Amino acid sequence: MRNFVVKTLANAAALAVAVWLLSGITLDDSSSTGRRTLSLILVALVFGLVNLFVKPLVKLLSFPLFILTLGLFTLVVNALMLMLTSWLAKQFDLSFHVDGFWTAVLGGLIISVVSWAVNLALPDKN
Repeated sequence: MRNFVVKTLANAAALAVAVWLLSGITLDDSSSTGRRTLSLILVALVFGLVNLFVKPLVKLLSFPLFILTLGLFTLVVNALMLMLTSWLAKQFDLSFHVDGFWTAVLGGLIISVVSWAVNLALPDKN
């Protein structure tokens, strides 16, 4: 359970940094800070579920492209997962939005680096 909470909070922190750094990734909830935080945590949960269930399937189906590009195709997969999260957030009436593919590529890169750093700072205690 602790691992799940830590990963969700790491995703929320990474998404918050991406929203802060990129104008094309928005969290449009203009209400209170608590409501924005709740929206961010819910988006982080959606993002975590997308990465848990969809990303392995996409990576498996695109394995030859990973080999051909020496792993750089990971950037494209991360961008697609972020765009899928944006679409799902819209379906669940959450205020998270990603404006386009190249914004998603940069956002995916930022989210990967920040979540890696947060997970490094808060290691698992299994």
